[in-house]
Amino acid sequence: MAKKAEAVNLVETFSEFKDLKNIDRTTMVSVLEESFRSVIAKMFGTDDNYDVIVNPDKGDFEIYRNREVVADDEVTNPNSQIALSEAQKIDESYEIGEDVTDKVDFLQFGRRAILNLRQTLASKILELQKDSLYAKYSEMVGTIITAEVYQVWKKEILLLDEEGNELLLPKTEQIPSDFYRKGETAKAVVARVENKNNNPKIILSRTSPLFLQRLFELEVPEIADGLITIKKIARIPGERAKIAVESYDDRIDPVGACVGVKGSRIHGIVRELRNENIDVINYTTNTSLFIQRAISPAKISSIRLDEEKRKAEVYLKPEEVSLAIGKNGMNIKLASMLTEYTIDVFRELDQAYEEDDIYLDEFKDEIDEWVIDAIKKLGIDTAKGVLNAPREMLIEKADLEENTVDDVIRILKAEFEDD
Repeated sequence: MAKKAEAVNLVETFSEFKDLKNIDRTTMVSVLEESFRSVIAKMFGTDDNYDVIVNPDKGDFEIYRNREVVADDEVTNPNSQIALSEAQKIDESYEIGEDVTDKVDFLQFGRRAILNLRQTLASKILELQKDSLYAKYSEMVGTIITAEVYQVWKKEILLLDEEGNELLLPKTEQIPSDFYRKGETAKAVVARVENKNNNPKIILSRTSPLFLQRLFELEVPEIADGLITIKKIARIPGERAKIAVESYDDRIDPVGACVGVKGSRIHGIVRELRNENIDVINYTTNTSLFIQRAISPAKISSIRLDEEKRKAEVYLKPEEVSLAIGKNGMNIKLASMLTEYTIDVFRELDQAYEEDDIYLDEFKDEIDEWVIDAIKKLGIDTAKGVLNAPREMLIEKADLEENTVDDVIRILKAEFEDD
């Protein structure tokens, strides 16, 4: 009964490994043979005189041992030698020096050998699965996948793909307003695959610009077909994004195609990104024009470029400044990211007003330089520009304390009162 149970265990072992996915037949046969040989070598010190034939389809195997026929009194290694009298019991024609091949019942090696085989197989299969997983997902980097949320932790979410493979979505790769429960599905792009100590770790991302690009490729057939190309992307995940597109067909409006009729194409992307606002603009190699488009919805009056330092000074009418900067400086930041130019915003003043004005840099003896720089980032670089700006805007947009702003206003007012 014991041997029958052990035989069943061996068949089950084959069944387990035969059904494994992502491992081809040739590799499986090789691993099984190697495992048998490993056990035999442990028992006898060598497996050189054994032939192992594996039948993965049937879930069985055959082992043959080759031994040299020697005189009855010259047997020194029963594993590699057989006495003449024993050989002739198999076949009377055997003579000294010939080889005898006989089938070996693996079960006769005992329970320890069977246990060793299962452990060896398990170890090799696990290694194969890890190699297969690493190879599979290495080829999928940059691809969008949908997986099931299995566990939600403070610093990351564990997801499972269709085959039960574990994937990680770190907190740093989640959109700030992302919220998932166990059992829900999440969509993300495969960001990278790590493989420390042969332990593959698949990292997903929902904040990567590539995720936004892949979503557009799914929603806009013209992009998938290569008629429209995404040239640049800038994102503040969950808040706002700017994407520059170009068409290779003059008949296709790339912005219109990406947005869709009444926003039909872009709405799905916006929902997936937790209502992230997306500005789609036409790409151009004309740097000045590209910056003007990137800074929309604000309208630029004039622009001065320093291509060597990749800096741009843009001048706008007073009412356009807040539009250019955007909420929390987001619009100007994204425009800089998209164009790869540092963009400084300046308020355009009429000539009469300008002649009677004073640049803020003139007040460095009375106002800290970092305060002046904070105000200038709003596009305000003159004293009257500050005095004509709303006090609340200076506090909120320049991120200054109320008393600091009041001190600045007091100093600037005093300058003109003296006049």
